Amino acid sequence: MTLKGAFFAASALVSVSATALTAEVLTIATVNNGDMIRMQGLTADFTEKTGHEVNWVTLEENVLRQRVTTDVTTKGGSFDLMTIGMYETPIWGANGWLVPMDDLSEEYDVDDILPAMRNGLSHDGTLYAAPFYGESSMIMYRTDLMEAAGLEMPDAPTWEFVREAALAMTDRDAGINGICLRGKAGWGEGGAIITVTANSFGARWFDENWTPQFDQPEWKEALTFFVNLMNDAGPAGYATNGFNENLSLFQQGKCGMWIDATVAASFVTNDESTVADKVGFALAPNHEGVEKRANWLWAWALAIPAGTQKADAAKQFIEWATSKDYIELVAAKEGWANVPPGARTSLYENPEYQKVPFAQKTLDSILAADPNNPTVQPVPYVGVQFVAIPEFAGIATDVSQEFSAVYAGQQTIDEALEKAQALTVDAMEAAGY
Repeated sequence: MTLKGAFFAASALVSVSATALTAEVLTIATVNNGDMIRMQGLTADFTEKTGHEVNWVTLEENVLRQRVTTDVTTKGGSFDLMTIGMYETPIWGANGWLVPMDDLSEEYDVDDILPAMRNGLSHDGTLYAAPFYGESSMIMYRTDLMEAAGLEMPDAPTWEFVREAALAMTDRDAGINGICLRGKAGWGEGGAIITVTANSFGARWFDENWTPQFDQPEWKEALTFFVNLMNDAGPAGYATNGFNENLSLFQQGKCGMWIDATVAASFVTNDESTVADKVGFALAPNHEGVEKRANWLWAWALAIPAGTQKADAAKQFIEWATSKDYIELVAAKEGWANVPPGARTSLYENPEYQKVPFAQKTLDSILAADPNNPTVQPVPYVGVQFVAIPEFAGIATDVSQEFSAVYAGQQTIDEALEKAQALTVDAMEAAGY
């Protein structure tokens, strides 16, 4: 039987039959990235199996975080499902704001979820969100430009090599930037890349006594390196570029390298990419002499807010959207390279998926991230590109705005670090740390 035939012959992975529930209309808040948009196009399969309709509210990442945070904390009931990540899930689960995922069906196979993803989406051993896909960060680069520069990308490069290659590949007259990195304000946008860059230079957000560390030399070294690299080899206006803006630049052939989410690999090699056949992959870089790499750990996951009146139907959607069968559905329709990556062990054991050129590098990057030991020096927090405390989102959003002002030429590095230190100290003292 063909893959497509096998999928459509399979029964739906739902614990409650469609006839046992009144048909509902589910409202889902989600981020505007390619994998979630692809899911929207396949929703008819879910409706056919369950009878439930789906209303999608698709938002830019920063806006999504604001909307769902407001709704979940007030139990507003605007959404029946939310796309959230590893930062929010354990905190919101501990506060009773999410419906536990402790009764998913045996066929769903919770144990197949990669341990890194399962642990990051749990609190006290209870799963509170199911990963649609998991990711780390890695280097995506133009193999043709690297060859033309007379260089060869190592599997595990340093930042110093990245700078050398970025300068060599930059051609302003041809509109080619040697490197594209996020500069957009937002703790999960530009804040993510500068935090993991800082980790790889030996910096940390807080010491073991929760004292902010922006006044330490490691932060200045990391931020100075980042700014000089982007000024010398990055695109104009990078202070406002996030994931989607850099993806577009890379697909158009305007980036020699891009360090970002591993999930982007399928989009830089798809039919929309003008350089699809000229892309290579490498682990995120480290600073010479520092063991930590600039790779993060994240999952975009589906969770059910406690304020919904449609929890049973919402759980059916989660079992459909994050199942092995959904992966088979995408593979049958759009090929294995386009399935949601990084969430299930069985995917990386699948011989068909092992043929995808970025599959192993994605898994290697995910496994290399250690949220329990994210920095060189000891820290009191969990999280690689974030600090898993409720206050972090607000603090890091403000800090990222100060850094973006540096990228835009509106203030100096020293001024930004001084402001970051002051505002973080004030916020942490106010929070009682």
